[in-house]
Amino acid sequence: MSVVVPAYGGQEKLDLALAALAAQTYPSNLMEVLVVDDGSEPPLRLPELRPEHTRLIASTPESWGSAHAVNTGAGHAEGEVVLRLDADMVAFGDHVEAQMRWHHAADYLAVLGHKRFVRWEAGLMSPEQVHEKVAYGEAAALFAVEESSPHWIEKVIADSDGLTAHHPGNYRVFIGATGSVHRDFFKTVGGLDTDLRLGSDTEFAYRLAQAGAVFVPETASSAWHLGIPQMQHKEDEGRRQRVPHIAQRVPLHGMRRTAPPRAWRVPLVDIVIDVDGATAADVDACVAPVLGGPDGDARFTLVTGHGPAPQDRASILAGDGAQQRLVEELYEGEARVRLRPERPEPDPAVPYRLVLPKPIPLGPKSIGKMLATMERVDAGLVLAALEDGPPARLERTAAFSRARHITGGPDLDQVVAGIWGAAQYSGLAETEPGATVFTPPAADPARRLARRFLNARQRARLRALLKR
Repeated sequence: MSVVVPAYGGQEKLDLALAALAAQTYPSNLMEVLVVDDGSEPPLRLPELRPEHTRLIASTPESWGSAHAVNTGAGHAEGEVVLRLDADMVAFGDHVEAQMRWHHAADYLAVLGHKRFVRWEAGLMSPEQVHEKVAYGEAAALFAVEESSPHWIEKVIADSDGLTAHHPGNYRVFIGATGSVHRDFFKTVGGLDTDLRLGSDTEFAYRLAQAGAVFVPETASSAWHLGIPQMQHKEDEGRRQRVPHIAQRVPLHGMRRTAPPRAWRVPLVDIVIDVDGATAADVDACVAPVLGGPDGDARFTLVTGHGPAPQDRASILAGDGAQQRLVEELYEGEARVRLRPERPEPDPAVPYRLVLPKPIPLGPKSIGKMLATMERVDAGLVLAALEDGPPARLERTAAFSRARHITGGPDLDQVVAGIWGAAQYSGLAETEPGATVFTPPAADPARRLARRFLNARQRARLRALLKR
């Protein structure tokens, strides 16, 4: 386990955080602590009371902020698992152990640590006092729980049965303070977006979800957050500063449901259409209603099967490539439409992908109805039969990413149907009535695992075994 502690100033709180980490029940020879100084003035220093394997790393100058500091620490990490812990957190003695036990079960889990917020005054306690309380298993007595406050994510966790009930927005809880993922999974996702000075943890959690992560709330242990966070002091202003940046990158953000259709950095759905041999009228009947309707949060890729249409005199006079030239002209100025010679690989940041083997007439709400069906039955794959040829496919990126991670690639449809469920749908074309036949999945092994560990009796038994 590599514990990455991003820090900017706050030497006193950092000293307390390291004192608590020095008293963890997790074996010290299996844990390193990386304190990343994000340009503090004066520079931070390591106190004498700290974990055995602790390093102080200066953040590199090409960027700044918590995202850059966490990425810097993860880049130096030698452990198989990276635990991000803020520098103003006093972790209970079994905090690291409680999170680490999950990562022995699966390498695509994102484990969220529990915390409560307390008001803080300088000089309230010494590192030695914190270390003693934590070492004796009395960290809960450092502050009065009735004078502390919970985080808003606890309501989300409770409403979703400990996140075992799937919802596309479950990723929202994996934000800041304390949480862990496998180092290789961290790198696969690409780390945090250093362009985001605010809200980078939310956007990172979203990309974890799209990569197939299962989010696990670890409530067997806890931590004290020293001080009330800025978002609680200036909630409205903080939201105004964060939302536009996050909404550009997170299609599932609530703002996107109420904003007028436009071209976003990351669209809600990628629509891939094989247009080789199709007329411009057929293509426009498929594309234009979506772009001009309420489902315009989309990106179209028109797969031509070859390069741009020829523009030489002989080709134009002979009519060669005439339909493709019309398509190119129709959408040359539309940022949401692109032409490609081959079908692109799925974009890991886009939550849904609709693949059409040919243009079909769509209505302004056709895509929205199909997406609503997928969410209503919580399917990973929806197939819509067409009059001839292969069916249209609506794929949930998170489901296919998890299936690909588990199996390595082959028979993904079968794996997705087994761990997430699949549905057959009619009504994609404007003239067809809508109907759905859903095939429920076998229980996702990761969700079964979560339910099992959420059982208090079995959790206590496991912890007793670990302490032996």
